[in-house]
Amino acid sequence: MSKKPYYITTAIAYTSGKPHIGNTYEIVLADSIARFKRMQGYDVFFQTGTDEHGQKIEEKAAAAGITPKEFVDGVSAEIKRIWDLMDTSYDKFIRTTDQDHEKQVQKIFHKLYAKGDIYKSEYEGMYCTPCESFWTASQLVDGKCPDCGREVKPAKEEAYFFKMSKYAQRLIDHIHAHPEFIQPVSRKNEMMNNFLLKGLQDLCVSRTSFSWGIPVDFDPKHVIYVWIDALSNYITGLGYDVDGNSGALFEKYWPADVHLIGKDILRFHTIYWPIMLMALDLPLPKQIFGHPWLLQGDGKMSKSKGNVIYADDLVDFFGVDAVRYFVLHEMPFESDGVITWELMVERMNSDLANTLGNLVNRTISMSNKYFGGLVERTGVTEPVDEDLKAAVMNAVKNTEAKMEELRVADAITEIFSIFKRCNKYIDETMPWVLGKEPDKRQRLAEVLYNLVEGINIGASLLEPFMPSTAMKIAAQLHTSLRDMEGLDRFGKYVSGTHVTEKPEILFARLDIKEVMERVTAMQEAQKAEAEKEAGQSGTEDAGEAEIQLEVKPEIAYEDFSKLQFAVGEIISCEAVKKSKKLLCSQVKIGNQVKQIVSGIKAHYTPEEMVGKKVMVLVNLKPATLAGVVSEGMLLCAEDQEGNLALMTPEKPMPAGAEIC
Repeated sequence: MSKKPYYITTAIAYTSGKPHIGNTYEIVLADSIARFKRMQGYDVFFQTGTDEHGQKIEEKAAAAGITPKEFVDGVSAEIKRIWDLMDTSYDKFIRTTDQDHEKQVQKIFHKLYAKGDIYKSEYEGMYCTPCESFWTASQLVDGKCPDCGREVKPAKEEAYFFKMSKYAQRLIDHIHAHPEFIQPVSRKNEMMNNFLLKGLQDLCVSRTSFSWGIPVDFDPKHVIYVWIDALSNYITGLGYDVDGNSGALFEKYWPADVHLIGKDILRFHTIYWPIMLMALDLPLPKQIFGHPWLLQGDGKMSKSKGNVIYADDLVDFFGVDAVRYFVLHEMPFESDGVITWELMVERMNSDLANTLGNLVNRTISMSNKYFGGLVERTGVTEPVDEDLKAAVMNAVKNTEAKMEELRVADAITEIFSIFKRCNKYIDETMPWVLGKEPDKRQRLAEVLYNLVEGINIGASLLEPFMPSTAMKIAAQLHTSLRDMEGLDRFGKYVSGTHVTEKPEILFARLDIKEVMERVTAMQEAQKAEAEKEAGQSGTEDAGEAEIQLEVKPEIAYEDFSKLQFAVGEIISCEAVKKSKKLLCSQVKIGNQVKQIVSGIKAHYTPEEMVGKKVMVLVNLKPATLAGVVSEGMLLCAEDQEGNLALMTPEKPMPAGAEIC
């Protein structure tokens, strides 16, 4: 009987630089799902790769003094190195500079043009270079890119456009008919309400203002825009051919079972990509899962701050499987997760070293102490045994159920409930007491067998998430890991097996003080590297990028004198419920308190805001933002990367002091 195929993909990583741990989370998440599906008996094809074209790449290559291809070759190799370091079991690593991919993208573009779904026109609007996206004035948020919050610039150029509206209703009908298509449900609601139901504009699908891309074969001054290029990888990687000569992999695995992507690129995958497939007369993927973000605990990651966390640095401190455990277990299903060095150490010591590592070590050590390593069933049972077995088998069932919903963090919690229950079982049965009573030897043997079997089942379930650790445990128990079919009942560990004589310590406890001293040294080195890079780029002040200031028209002093600036003290702050970007602050300015709404949620938490002395534009006409009245403006500085910093007085100044 042939296995049922299962096709899973990640978004392909953009080759603008080395991925940090938040970027790396996605490949580890996809790998855990792919491994679990293999464990269930599926024939899995797991694809990942790199997205290598676009204006940003062209600019970065020019700044580095190398060709775009040389630039992406280096970054793609680094991304692949990190994916391999994290023990991910992908079947194909595609690059959008692969010749077979480029050829099919040209053919896809040509087919859609021939059908009349793509047409030539002219684009004029506001352009965000980091996102490589055009926006209309109505789509901007506070005059900035609605996706990344950075500055946009006016742009006008000839371009080809895709007729999105032609397929919009068909896509809406599909989403209604397939409620599982976009997950979690909150992501589906966001796409429907914010985009589809408001009406789709035609999509710009070519560019002429840069050359690093796949040329339109019948109009070579145009390069094919990033989304047709990048999104097509999901079918070109399987050997899809526009002319009908697709390979065996495409026939076997398409449509994809799940596209795993970050929530920030949901629109492109749930609207643009399905419409492209409809235009190509291809079936849509079964599910698109928009996972949340893994965020740095002390604010936005920045090399200049020295707080960027990379996967390989974490591995140096904790090991591959500990990092895999952390990023998978600490990420909620819908909301963003947080990573800090302190929390990593806490999880390492409590969950991994204590709950899991100590359990395995104690069980093997007791088996050696009392029976020379022999693990044997004797049938001398007590009611507590049945409770243990029921807890273990219930966790097996629950783990599989959680993974069906892609609730990976919850699945890991279920697995660790097995190890916690085994630790409790040791306390309940007290093997050290049984070992002192000769007439209890048969009972002691049964207890240790139950512990070994419980650990073996837990380790088998753990393999998709912590593969190396699971294999180490199985090796120490002198057994093999089981697939889901082999986890149908308790008691399959072969009685009469000997465990290893010397148990290996799986995870060593760490001293938080020593770890943080190493982290501080590493962060200082990161800052120094950032300063060196800035210095090499010719900036006058090392560590700061030279900004090309956009000069606005001159104003008279009379115009400036109309503005009233003062020092304000933030006495309370909270997030605006209807907005992802806004904070609402109560600001004391002299003898009055003003309510001010600011788009700085990505840069400051409400807790960080309280107590700050800030620069306030006091006499700004009140405005309503996301349903909340704002009575002024907090002034900030912004660098080229979009990092914001509140303007604060250099010396202590009272709230209400006038700024002149």
